[in-house]
Amino acid sequence: MKSIVSRGIALLIGIALVGGCDKPAGSSPAAGPGAGKPPPEVSVVVAHAQSVPLTRQLVGRLAATRVAQVRARVAGVLLERVYTEGTDVKPGQVLFRIDPARLQAQVNAQDAALVRAEADATNAALIAKRYVELREKKTTSQQDLDNALATERTTAAAVKQARANLETSRLDLGYATVTAPIAGRAGRALVTEGTLVGQGEATLLTTIERIDPLYVNFSQSLAELADLRKAAAPGSKGGSEPQVEVMLPDGTPYARTGTLDFSDLAVDPNTGAVSLRATLPNPDKVLLPGMFVTLRLTVGTVDQAFLLPQPALARDTQGAYLMVVDGTGKVAQRRVVSRGMTPKEWILTGDIKDGEQVIVAGLQKVKPGDQARIAAGPAGVPVAGSDKPKADAAAPAAQGSK
Repeated sequence: MKSIVSRGIALLIGIALVGGCDKPAGSSPAAGPGAGKPPPEVSVVVAHAQSVPLTRQLVGRLAATRVAQVRARVAGVLLERVYTEGTDVKPGQVLFRIDPARLQAQVNAQDAALVRAEADATNAALIAKRYVELREKKTTSQQDLDNALATERTTAAAVKQARANLETSRLDLGYATVTAPIAGRAGRALVTEGTLVGQGEATLLTTIERIDPLYVNFSQSLAELADLRKAAAPGSKGGSEPQVEVMLPDGTPYARTGTLDFSDLAVDPNTGAVSLRATLPNPDKVLLPGMFVTLRLTVGTVDQAFLLPQPALARDTQGAYLMVVDGTGKVAQRRVVSRGMTPKEWILTGDIKDGEQVIVAGLQKVKPGDQARIAAGPAGVPVAGSDKPKADAAAPAAQGSK
């Protein structure tokens, strides 16, 4: 009985060994679950080198280039407003008239005082002449002669004083007619006819603002200001001053560009920014002082730059980089520097060549040295920036991280 059991066990072991020899080689556990897995699929764009205007999109406020406060320089009742409010005026144009009656009376009084002073001076001169003759004949004392000569000099000085008083009165009479000191647009009148003005203070009557050209006031960070000065330096690429383009409230660009003409000497300690100012032509008076506007500040041109979609850029502890796929399907890393961005694309320079295929989708699936498969599309491999008009390259850009 025991021999029968032993033979059965031996038979089962033999069958098991035969079955193990027939198992396919590919089913060996050593092959692992990832054997034969296809490379990951990525989407790419072809990088195209080009010259890209480097711009900044900022917010500024318009201001008049010249502002004059028209005030009453003499006291009196306002008789008439001559100009039309909100219209352009010229230097010397009459704006207001103040009642001149009291001022004319002062002129007449000072004129009479001058005539009296001149008469006294003439009489004193004749007396001094007689005393000189008498002194030559030894018929009068030296003291009397000295007194006569002093009186002559005093009355002559009184004549000069009377003439100055008359001139002052005439000036005051002229101030009764209020004229425009500068050319510009006159605002609304701040007083009405019949108002007593200039009594104890120089009453503000209206304001004149010169609005052609206009100032555009804005601020810039200290780091961006360094780029701006470098771009505006003589011999720099671009060869022109920074240009300012203003956007109208409806989003369309203003027809004329401005130029930078002022930079503050100090940095605002609260914001770390520097105040800048540009001059903007405004012959049609479309823009008005006080308006907040969006402006594009072009600070130069970046040569050999690449416009690439925002998803293409990645960052690590060493900075910004791209992933590219070469002709053999191998993935490589390219270090780049961000020079700003348009609404949809980065402006990049660095270790990247014209014509390279930059990964824009599937970036998280690959690492340098991996094989990758480029996804097929109905339009083929797009060229970065090639489907945009040339003017789009000058879209507003904000300073990117380096």
